[in-house]
Amino acid sequence: MQPFAYSASAARIVFGAGSIDRLPAELDRLGVRRALVMCTPNQQEQAQAVADRLPGRVAGTFAEAAMHVPIEVARKAREAALALDADCALAVGGGSTVGLGKAIALESGLPIIAVPTTYAGSEATPIYGITEAGLKKTGRDPRVLPRVVIYDPELTLSLPLGLTVTSAINAIAHAAEGLYAHDGNPVIALMAEEGIRACAAALPPLHDDPCDLEARSRALYGAWLCGTVLGAVSMGLHHKLCHTLGGSFDLPHAEVHSVMLAHALHYNASAAPQAMARIAAALGATDAALGVYRLAQAHGAPLSLKAIGMPETGLDRAADLAVSTPYPNPRPLLRRALRDLLQRAYHGEAPTPD
Repeated sequence: MQPFAYSASAARIVFGAGSIDRLPAELDRLGVRRALVMCTPNQQEQAQAVADRLPGRVAGTFAEAAMHVPIEVARKAREAALALDADCALAVGGGSTVGLGKAIALESGLPIIAVPTTYAGSEATPIYGITEAGLKKTGRDPRVLPRVVIYDPELTLSLPLGLTVTSAINAIAHAAEGLYAHDGNPVIALMAEEGIRACAAALPPLHDDPCDLEARSRALYGAWLCGTVLGAVSMGLHHKLCHTLGGSFDLPHAEVHSVMLAHALHYNASAAPQAMARIAAALGATDAALGVYRLAQAHGAPLSLKAIGMPETGLDRAADLAVSTPYPNPRPLLRRALRDLLQRAYHGEAPTPD
């Protein structure tokens, strides 16, 4: 067995149907009394319902969270937190809202309490991302790891089926890359396999009944595990491509992951056969890349970059950006091969097992 190092997450996890009822007690544990409640514009009603559980303890609401955390929005949120004398950031929503909380914490050190309503997994990581001048820059800092995460599957019941599927595949991507990360370890590998298995198993029953609470619970449990994997090890080609495509071309985050994962796995398959075997087994498939593609196809997720708004004229620039900064990946990053990968992803072609 290869030597490894493992550090457990310092976040407190509160999981289960109805666990939002414990929110006031969690604020008490942190010793905070003036929460800045954050959400996207279309989640104001849900965020207000959470805020209503904290009478006299809400400093204000900031409902302008946006995909990929534009620097302009981050600055405005930081100013609001300061002006309102907030002593914590309460993020209600998915990766966009949690990411905004991280942008605040990065400069102010305010603790974050996350209440996820999707399967993004950002709440389980010390990773932040901010987009400026069309480029999304990411980093790691312990200050941005939420202090408390409340996973209440009842809050995900209203998540539309389409976003449910793409968000779950986004989560699977975190775990899949964790299985071939250069700094992986056996503990993270176990979490990754279980996370992939839980997310994939939740989709068929949710396809039949989006209000299946047990399936919602399974998906949220899988998302937590997959997010924990994302925060513990280095990510490779898939996440770098998705950050490039999302930040530089303003493509929807979860949908980009759904389209790109099969192609990134296919690119890396020959260089990481053991990881691919574990991913395939967790999916109940014979091939990891094709298994992801078929999962997306079966549940109506977009399969092509063209379908989610990527301009074909941008593929060359995306390939250039993908190789501009070296990073660990099982297979060397070859510009021509990546350009071919992006072309296949643009058209939504199924990966062909070797």
